[in-house]
Amino acid sequence: MEERKNWRFVKQVVEGRWFTIFASFLVMIGCGSPYLFGTYSKLLKTKFNYNQTQLNTLGFAKDLGSNLGVFAGLFAEVAPPWLLFLIGLTLNFFSYFMIWLSVTDYVPKPELWLMFFYIYISANAQNFPNTVVMVTNVRNFPDQRGIILGLLKGFVGLGGAIFTQIYYSIYGNLDPSHLVLLLSWLPSTVYFLVFLSIRIIQAPKYPHERKVFYHFLYIAITIAIFILFLTITQRNTVFSHGNYIGGVVVIVVLISLPLLIAIKEEFFLFKLNQQTKDPSVVSIPVQKLEEIPETSLPLSLSNNLSNPQRGEDFSILQALFSIDMTLIFIATISACGSSVAAIDNLGQIAESLDYPPQSVSVFVSWISIFNFFGRVCSGFVSEYFMSKHKLPRPLFFGLSQLLTCIGLLFIAFPHAKSVYVASLIIGFGFGAQTPLLFTLISDLFGLKHFSTLLNCGQLAVPFGSYLMNVHVVGRFYDMEAIRIGNVKNGKGLTCKGAHCFSESFIILVGVTTFGAMASFVLAYRTREFYKGDIYKRYRDEQMWVKLKDDQHTKKVDDGSK
Repeated sequence: MEERKNWRFVKQVVEGRWFTIFASFLVMIGCGSPYLFGTYSKLLKTKFNYNQTQLNTLGFAKDLGSNLGVFAGLFAEVAPPWLLFLIGLTLNFFSYFMIWLSVTDYVPKPELWLMFFYIYISANAQNFPNTVVMVTNVRNFPDQRGIILGLLKGFVGLGGAIFTQIYYSIYGNLDPSHLVLLLSWLPSTVYFLVFLSIRIIQAPKYPHERKVFYHFLYIAITIAIFILFLTITQRNTVFSHGNYIGGVVVIVVLISLPLLIAIKEEFFLFKLNQQTKDPSVVSIPVQKLEEIPETSLPLSLSNNLSNPQRGEDFSILQALFSIDMTLIFIATISACGSSVAAIDNLGQIAESLDYPPQSVSVFVSWISIFNFFGRVCSGFVSEYFMSKHKLPRPLFFGLSQLLTCIGLLFIAFPHAKSVYVASLIIGFGFGAQTPLLFTLISDLFGLKHFSTLLNCGQLAVPFGSYLMNVHVVGRFYDMEAIRIGNVKNGKGLTCKGAHCFSESFIILVGVTTFGAMASFVLAYRTREFYKGDIYKRYRDEQMWVKLKDDQHTKKVDDGSK
């Protein structure tokens, strides 16, 4: 009997919502691999003699792949989650492995279009598991969406820094080709191990859900602070291979802590099940089904399906052609595109300002870490002020974009160590924008087509990145390099000095400010919507499902008697 009881508990843990959260954190770390493009982009430039415009074109391939997730979103509407995971891990392994074969001369030098394709696929592969994780967890916790999306996207932000530490601990050198090889097999392995664990689980809400998410937040912040400590220490002292291994062991232990929280919460539910002998776990105030007004039922059960209001389930076309979505697109193209352009060029910015080569890895790690802080802060802070003070969420979208402008100014007008400061601010600002984008879409247009709409929304990022990265930053850089005649054989077109990026980044500041203004217009338009209870519909839906199950159970019990 005791053995059977233990087995039931283990089964409950593995099949529960909290284990899904833990598995989702692991997947989102894997989805952070595109943020490491800046670490190995210099290898591509020197190996294949690319100029800056060509290298930025490859950066655009990464941005396009990361954000062109519409196909993954549409596929998620009809396909089971496990199939999207299998597609993602296959594409991830193939693309990074082909890049590794190319830079190590195991295959002939690829044409630029072929390298563009490999980098596009390597980034696009992450959209399949990323879509599954976000849609699943938002539907599992619909009234905690700002918090959960902030946490999930926060772990994506940490992914680059975590992979960097793992890379040092395994290979123990600074050869970027080994990093590319690591990115081919490690995320794919993680996706394969957990792909059956992430799925939609219908369960009633219980009182201390938000407290559990705060525990997850504390663990995530601890991980970020520890990695920040590692990167600062590695910059100022000489680390042995054993030191790198010890650091990764601590990171792995910290990443495992959410599993303990998941077990603890499931044990609480398991004991409650035994006490009540009711699989629904949590008691809900008694209310007859017929007493719930029709307007409180899920919209799919009511007749009010035409001309949806904000917060209701829009069709894909209704959402895409709305004024609100247009403003979201303008803000995303302008601000997020500029942020990505800055991040993609950090390696060349450091080179132009004569920073030591190892500083690039520090910049990438710091951007990952502060990207994480931005993501979790925007999720928790916007949720708090929206719930307590009824402030519209787009207001925080605009504020995060204004913050990014400050980081861009540190590059436009550089001084000693200013790029370190810029990497922190841009990482935080861009990180804050990402979960807010997805949460805004779920707030305004409902969850019915969230898998497609979130990927349509983020499609604005590569368009902005292409304009800012290729046509602004890349071209200004190459013009400056040609003007001073600084061409090194075998090293591509290079530029030295503050002038290489100053003009282009002044333009980025102006464009990002314009995006922030679009966000503030959206905040003004939606101020009345956010003054209401935007989650009431989902709480009513949970109660309706619970009452329906209770009445069905009562009828079965009465019939058996």
